[in-house]
Amino acid sequence: MSAVSTEKEAVPNQNETTQKTQRPSQVAKRLEKFKTTIFTQMNLNSAIAERFEKDTGLVVDLEKEITVTSGCTEAIAATVLGLINPGDEVILFAPFYDSYEATLSMAGAKVKGITLRPPDFLVSIDELKSTITKNTHAILINTPHNPTGKMFTREEMNAIASLCIENDVLVFTDEVYDKLAFDMDHISISSLPGMFERTVTLNSLGKTFSLTGWKIGWAIAPPHLTCGVRQAHTFLTFSTSAPMQWATASALRAPDSYFAGLKSDYMAKRAILVEGLNAVGFKVFPSSGTYFVVVDHTPFGLENDVAFCEYLIKEVGVVAIPTSDFYLNPEDGKNLVRFTFFKDEETEGGC
Repeated sequence: MSAVSTEKEAVPNQNETTQKTQRPSQVAKRLEKFKTTIFTQMNLNSAIAERFEKDTGLVVDLEKEITVTSGCTEAIAATVLGLINPGDEVILFAPFYDSYEATLSMAGAKVKGITLRPPDFLVSIDELKSTITKNTHAILINTPHNPTGKMFTREEMNAIASLCIENDVLVFTDEVYDKLAFDMDHISISSLPGMFERTVTLNSLGKTFSLTGWKIGWAIAPPHLTCGVRQAHTFLTFSTSAPMQWATASALRAPDSYFAGLKSDYMAKRAILVEGLNAVGFKVFPSSGTYFVVVDHTPFGLENDVAFCEYLIKEVGVVAIPTSDFYLNPEDGKNLVRFTFFKDEETEGGC
């Protein structure tokens, strides 16, 4: 009803908004241009659609296929809670962003994992094929990948897409690092033949523009999937800051030179960090995207990743993240820690 009344300029009820007479007139006047619907500001929808078409070649419906959320984490939650039922099997590639497992647990899903192993963190298609059952409802992909920096290759994507079509499985794809792709082109699985109709593409403003605190994200999906996402979104945050949506629309329309400069800057920072980590004795694994590098800490003799990271903070004054929390089986990550290269070059060099 909120969306319909916005379109028809109906008088709102007291539970939905503050009456105009209760707002200071000067504030109301300044905020007038930021009117929005329950779900999104159409100016931002247009900017998202423009960027998505430029990146993937796909044209999406502004009203029916784009949902703006309070950050990508909320987009993930709305997607999972709106489209997954208790008992549904969902496959994750470990290590994974920790909100995935938490949100899937809230939905009552049965989480199954495929472990990506160093040095290249390749997907075992045979293992994935054997993991899919008649109860598998979705596969959750993150590329470029946090925490490893892996980028899913076209061969991997084609194989995953083929299995999803064959077994009628959905894909939820987290692509927040898509503009931080260094050594190969980013591939959105929704752009592959037969995949848009079974894919929810998740993204955000934060990583590309270093504005993670703004919490502006979005989900792109065909109408039959968007319906579920929006039903959950309504009861998670209901709506997202309208002024921030206008600013995000401007950001997404940045010239290509911005994205090229961003990539160049991060590649220089990656080189500094990797060189330093190699020099002090870590076994460093390739990072093709994101701003993360994963290393093997075992040459330094600590019992596990948590012990090593605690030592590093107390004795060296440098913070790394233990990766064991990013696995269904923490033992799989006990030898690995994650460093980041989003700091300025002077800070990286000093470390």
